[in-house]
Amino acid sequence: MTIAENEGATETLLATAGAEPAFELPVTVIEPSRGWISLNLRDLWEYRELLYFLTWRDIKVRYKQTILGAAWAIIQPFFTMVVFSLFFGRLARMPSDDIPYPLFSYAALVPWTFFANGLSNSSSSLVGSANLLRKVYFPRLVIPISAVMAGGLDFVLAFVVLVGMMLFYGIVPTAAIAWLPLLLVLALVTALGVGLWLTAMNVQFRDVRYAVPFLVQAWMFATPIAYPSSLLDEPWRTVYGLNPMAGVVEGFRWALLGTETAPGPIVFVSAVVAVGLLVSGAYYFRRMERTFADLV
Repeated sequence: MTIAENEGATETLLATAGAEPAFELPVTVIEPSRGWISLNLRDLWEYRELLYFLTWRDIKVRYKQTILGAAWAIIQPFFTMVVFSLFFGRLARMPSDDIPYPLFSYAALVPWTFFANGLSNSSSSLVGSANLLRKVYFPRLVIPISAVMAGGLDFVLAFVVLVGMMLFYGIVPTAAIAWLPLLLVLALVTALGVGLWLTAMNVQFRDVRYAVPFLVQAWMFATPIAYPSSLLDEPWRTVYGLNPMAGVVEGFRWALLGTETAPGPIVFVSAVVAVGLLVSGAYYFRRMERTFADLV
């Protein structure tokens, strides 16, 4: 007789004798949430180790079986800088706030590449983790967050090249460099906020994955990467901050290269928009979370 049969027989004998079993197995009922629910950030904190391992997994998978490996983190923004320098800097004579144009464009491409990769990876993260979603419970927010944070290594590698270019052109950052971590957080918040909207929509509408590359490309040219935002006069320059990445890019140039125009108002507007995208995206993600396992 197996252990399960033996326990079943024991419970049967106890029931026949009118006695209650000595113990009962705990029962947990998981039901789908209804309406607008809380973000449950405490649950997310309890699964912080899972966030770490998923982030590390995304980093290893990205460069697995590649010839150049992590060098792609440098190649992508560097060759984009070369193209911009040729067409916008040399042929179109685009102004660059008295900064050498290659350095001017590359300083913007470093945070932009971090944002663009984070947005693209997070938008398809749930569909790519379909098997994991169906098997075990964990806060689903962990998946898109890890997809965005995995781009941190790429940012560090590209930033090292940026420091080398600054030394080559003889530009030393000022005390404003202390704002750089906050600007990076602003780029992360923007990527995660938009990514939460897109990844939740992608589960239900698979057309989203085809639209994301067009969105990223159009967003890049709507961001002052190849051109300075100083081309706009106030108050339109501040209104330009409705594009959160405009504040990030102009902030990076100011903090590292010491451009004359401090991007105070534009960064403030960008920060407000980015936080709004993150909060609304998180609530939308949680509202749609009940259907992920069925639709993915």
